[in-house]
Amino acid sequence: MHPRTRLEFTSDNITGASPEVLAALARANDGTQASYGSDAHTAALERLAESLFERPVAILGVATGTAANALALSVLARPFEAIYCHAVAHVMTDECGAPEFYAGGAKLLGLPTRDGRLRPEQLAEAVGFVRSMGVHHVQPAAVTVSQATEWGTIYTPEALAALAAQAHGLGLKVHMDGARFANAVVRLGCTPAEATWRAGVDILSLGATKNGALAAEAVVVFDPTLAGELAFRRKRSGHLWSKMRFLSAQLSAYLTDDLWLRNARQSNAMADRLAAGLAAIPGARLVQPVEANELFVVLPEPVTARLRGYGFQFYDWPSPPGEVGAVVRLVTSYDMRASDVDGFLAVASAA
Repeated sequence: MHPRTRLEFTSDNITGASPEVLAALARANDGTQASYGSDAHTAALERLAESLFERPVAILGVATGTAANALALSVLARPFEAIYCHAVAHVMTDECGAPEFYAGGAKLLGLPTRDGRLRPEQLAEAVGFVRSMGVHHVQPAAVTVSQATEWGTIYTPEALAALAAQAHGLGLKVHMDGARFANAVVRLGCTPAEATWRAGVDILSLGATKNGALAAEAVVVFDPTLAGELAFRRKRSGHLWSKMRFLSAQLSAYLTDDLWLRNARQSNAMADRLAAGLAAIPGARLVQPVEANELFVVLPEPVTARLRGYGFQFYDWPSPPGEVGAVVRLVTSYDMRASDVDGFLAVASAA
């Protein structure tokens, strides 16, 4: 291995910020600007978002993905209502009850599938059951999908549209957790509009931190009836920055000149390179198709032991239903190099 080979394959949160984002922050630091989102950078971000999504939208910057998801879901469900999600969705397993807290007690109901994607018929069956229970059960209000999913798979616009049509037919709003939205868009080769509102999404949590920002996420609202309340909820939650220009400047740089897509394209390419190399190792087996920048693979125990002995870091992962073997998760990132992947593969192959 080269001495500079990256050893961490745990997450795409380990990265620094893109130089373009840091440069935008430096420019935003020059002089004074109006506070609480009345600045020129936030106005520019709003225009940029409308151009990107090809329609009027509201875009509200926040500091974390948890805040984006929790605040978005809080305007979709009342305390006695339910939000459907995948059983291993980030909002269900990794946000410490924040969605339920911000929604005043609305309940998350997880639905299992092997590949992380919800099915229209599955949603219909779940909603039909709870409505038959009347006042004894939390009432259906919304469904949230992850793009890419927690298993690294993605919804095609057609699959998403079918699920959204089912949800809307049942009276439910549709939220998308887009922590890795950029990775999905470049894999699909579609426009942001085709991947969201044209497929039936009402509100999007747009991720940037994993893909080149310092600390910046956004809630993008396609349903105008939701935007007004969300502004007050953001303030109440403590996520309306007084110096909002520094958050907006990051997001503007991220979305300008396709930086977000270029970064995602690199992390996806590294995932593809890693998958191709693993396929040549006897006993290695991918348990999900590689569609974004996460890989879930069964590796023989001597291989994982050798990798960790060299200092490589990655997570053991719960196996999907029906899978036999110990699964590990490997995550690539926008600043990963081919030599980093090749170093990992060299050790794994030798083992």
